Amino acid sequence: MAGKFITLEGGEGVGKTTNIEFIKEYFLQLNIPVVVTREPGGTPIAETLRKILLAKHEETISGQTELLLMFAARSQHLSEVIYPNLKKGNWVLCDRFTDATYAYQGGGRKVADNKIACLENLVQGDFRPDLTLLLDAPVEVGLVRAKTRNELDRFEMEQIDFFKSVRETYLNRAKQYPERIKIIQADQVLEQVQKQIAEQLEQIVKGND
Repeated sequence: MAGKFITLEGGEGVGKTTNIEFIKEYFLQLNIPVVVTREPGGTPIAETLRKILLAKHEETISGQTELLLMFAARSQHLSEVIYPNLKKGNWVLCDRFTDATYAYQGGGRKVADNKIACLENLVQGDFRPDLTLLLDAPVEVGLVRAKTRNELDRFEMEQIDFFKSVRETYLNRAKQYPERIKIIQADQVLEQVQKQIAEQLEQIVKGND
């Protein structure tokens, strides 16, 4: 791939939306072409699956069904948006990717990691992000922020133990893949958060020169 694939991860209310814009502007100022996208979503079909995943239903969506829908959306997203842009030389910045599946469906829903890994290999092969920025903050801090936004979606309505498991899984993956996943302390003032992000972006830009 000619471009770089960068993902932004984290639990609820850690500031991903604000910092996606910061990262986009960082690259544009360096004349690096960047495409911003999100998961689940990113294409019309994947966005339809996103609506199903986030909406509240009378019928319970099982953890395995949720997992399959996530990877169905991801498969479409990769083939229609991520791979074509990387091949063109564009850098792709994605709000969540497969680390989120391990955190939410694995840690949160207790789906076995080997099931997630099986679908990961089926859908992605050996394709992984070049850099993952994990915005981390105490669960209580993030949930307070999240509740100030619009109406809560199906995930945001979960109990605090769910989100603690999500956070723990994210942090464990950062320990497992320290070269790729960089922890950003997101409970600091925005200026300090973005300073940490800029330091990591500077490294990947230097490595690409």
